[in-house]
Amino acid sequence: MSTVIYEVKEHVAYITLNRPEQRNAINSEMRETLFDLFTDVRDNPEVWLAVVTGAGESFSTGHDLKEMGTAHASVRTTDELYVLQTNIWKPFIAAVNGHCLAQGAGIALCSDIRVASDRAIFGWPQAKRGIASVSGPSLLAHRIPLGRAMLALMTGDFISANEAHQLGLVEDLVPHDSLMSATKELARKICANAPLSVRAIKEATVRGMEMSLEARVRMAGLMVMQLRATEDAKEGIAAFAEKRVPVWKGR
Repeated sequence: MSTVIYEVKEHVAYITLNRPEQRNAINSEMRETLFDLFTDVRDNPEVWLAVVTGAGESFSTGHDLKEMGTAHASVRTTDELYVLQTNIWKPFIAAVNGHCLAQGAGIALCSDIRVASDRAIFGWPQAKRGIASVSGPSLLAHRIPLGRAMLALMTGDFISANEAHQLGLVEDLVPHDSLMSATKELARKICANAPLSVRAIKEATVRGMEMSLEARVRMAGLMVMQLRATEDAKEGIAAFAEKRVPVWKGR
């Protein structure tokens, strides 16, 4: 059985972590598969957006602790996976269906938008296991108030779906049975827009986070100029003038 289920429908890549009996704990096989699938999302012209979720009752409980220390040194790390994911300019949506812990929460936080079930639970319990965290200090602590992040990281206590929504960790909180329908509707809404425009907006936003105002305005302006020459830009203007729905080609 594949550790990850992958399918592309209507320009959306659905990536489902598929070790439900292990609560979708990330072992080396799953991690290597995710590297390959994230690369396909980046390079496949048929993919305009990716949705990541988990099979069963959990999104992912993080690294497979039973495997820890046994993987070969050459195996790529989850830390490298975070870097790959955050440098893909196509949008990612995390559909968080249950426990979303440690490295699993890292993948969710590396996504652009998080839609959470009301059964979702977030946490970084590494301190309870005698190990440290990458995603907690490098991602969580940069998304919510520092003191609240420190409380979660130092105690290992979980964050409920409601509090995650209040803290801005998730953008939309929905009833559990509505999670995938709400996520698919959001994906359709985004995919109704010009894919090159969405990617340019994401890239300018993400890269601009570490730039001065002058530098990020200049970069965003250059992207605007580049997009004006695309087929989609011409189609968008023509569709507006002709009062019709545009037909995007991603070119």
